[in-house]
Amino acid sequence: MYVETVRNRSSPPAILLRESFREAGKVKKRTLANLSHWPPEKVEAFRRVLRDEPLVAPDDAFEIVRTLPAGHVVAVLGTVKKLGLDRILSGKRTSERDRVVAMIVARVVDPRSKLATTRGLQSDTAFSDLSDQLELGSVVEDDLYAAMDWLVERQPVIEKKLAAKHLENGTLVLYDVTSTYFEGRHCSLANQGYSRDGKKGTLQIVFGLLCSPDGCPIAVEVFEGNTADPGTVANQIAKLRSRFGLDRVVLVGDRGMLTEARIREDIAPIDGIDWITALRSPAIKKLVEHGAISHSLFDERDLAEITSPDYAGERLIVCRNPLLATERARKRQDLLQATEHELDKIVAATRRSSRPLRGAGEIGERVGRVVNRFKVAKHFRRTITDTSFSYERDIEKIRDEAALDGIYIVRTSLDETTLNAEDTVLAYKRLSVAERAFRSMKTVDMHVRPIHHRLADRVRSHVFLCMLAYYVEWHMRQALASILFDDEQPEAGNAARSSVVAPAQRSPHAKAKAASKRTVDGLPVHSFRTLLADLQTLAKNVVRPKSSDAPPFTMHTTPTPLQARAFQLLGLSPQL
Repeated sequence: MYVETVRNRSSPPAILLRESFREAGKVKKRTLANLSHWPPEKVEAFRRVLRDEPLVAPDDAFEIVRTLPAGHVVAVLGTVKKLGLDRILSGKRTSERDRVVAMIVARVVDPRSKLATTRGLQSDTAFSDLSDQLELGSVVEDDLYAAMDWLVERQPVIEKKLAAKHLENGTLVLYDVTSTYFEGRHCSLANQGYSRDGKKGTLQIVFGLLCSPDGCPIAVEVFEGNTADPGTVANQIAKLRSRFGLDRVVLVGDRGMLTEARIREDIAPIDGIDWITALRSPAIKKLVEHGAISHSLFDERDLAEITSPDYAGERLIVCRNPLLATERARKRQDLLQATEHELDKIVAATRRSSRPLRGAGEIGERVGRVVNRFKVAKHFRRTITDTSFSYERDIEKIRDEAALDGIYIVRTSLDETTLNAEDTVLAYKRLSVAERAFRSMKTVDMHVRPIHHRLADRVRSHVFLCMLAYYVEWHMRQALASILFDDEQPEAGNAARSSVVAPAQRSPHAKAKAASKRTVDGLPVHSFRTLLADLQTLAKNVVRPKSSDAPPFTMHTTPTPLQARAFQLLGLSPQL
């Protein structure tokens, strides 16, 4: 069908609706209706309908009043609700619970200060539809601080619920400690101590994280910045026993935390608490000197059990990693050469003809700065007088240290029937997942630092919020592993390595995924952070008609195949 204008000599043209057809090989047409009485704009609109043309250009018909990124919020908030984390926070929905959930989601999708988070939740400055999805209404900064105060009061109850969900009697519990620097000087927790961030001279806090065997965070505790790692152990044992109600547990901690004193004073007197840790270098050296360890132990295997009267009732599992031995030897050689390069400058300074370096005190001070910088003072014999300086390598000490390269000793109170040697070493190596949690919380995703809060309980609440956010991310990573660079088949990687002492291997599937940057079904592979950025492009658009007084309406972006797959893996609907 089509509209045809037929001109008349003495009359207005006729506007006819016609159709064409073929008859006996000839093209003919017939009139279906006379549209001459229609107004011209109606005729033109009808003509465009017949041509399958839009009646009005979209830019002329509608305008987008506002766009709010929403897909990433839907994914994270949906995971919070699917995990039941909102009900773990409080069985009853309250404004404080909703605001804490908002801060957890905001910490995952876009970690910012509380002031910036507040602006993101206000209607006129929002940068996502998080406030709309939670129906928060008007939110000011003091509302978030009040919610933080509410959260820290409930922290013991929340952690108890998480422990009941992820821990059971007899299970391994991973425990590790880190520190992070503090902005400002007015918090009772902030103090100077050993900085793991390399921020010497700055105030810091220390916090310890308890994780399940697979790395799921369970509880976190904040300590003053000058607290030594071993000083945090007693609190964790009390928490596991009294608050979580665990009668039997195996605590896994590193060698700097579960020291001889802590094992003797804090763990041994308590029934039901076993432990796995490792010996420090001086203790290993002592075993070597007493003949308990020799390289012949590793003629056939890189792992062997030994006994020592110094460790009665314990199992000592000696491991030797050849790759670690090579790396330590290389690093030692580099440090020795760097030290010699600087010491040679001091020797030259004492021998120069013009203004030579003089005075044993002055020479010794410069030598001390060099050897302390490279941490190899014990490997050099030094002779200093008022007019000269000389040095030489202490070959015997270097040889003694080299004999320990690549050797570490895992110690445990568990008997072999409970956990064999290989599984004990693997259990100790699981501390790497706690270290991964710290990396995520501190730098990669949660950005726990820098800390600006001044009140001690606000600092505790901030760290706890970051832990809860990582709890959500950890579960999301498990579900999304097939479209992330994460290894979803770690068992295959473990099976590929020659022994538990050898470095961990990525599975063949993970290597192929990393090489092609594509999944098996052709979708692009993401990191967790870039996947959230991709989901962020799923937006809620507020659209308003231009040509009428009709109210605005909402249109949602259609998910891409990757976005639809992400929501499928999370078990959520992509409908915003």
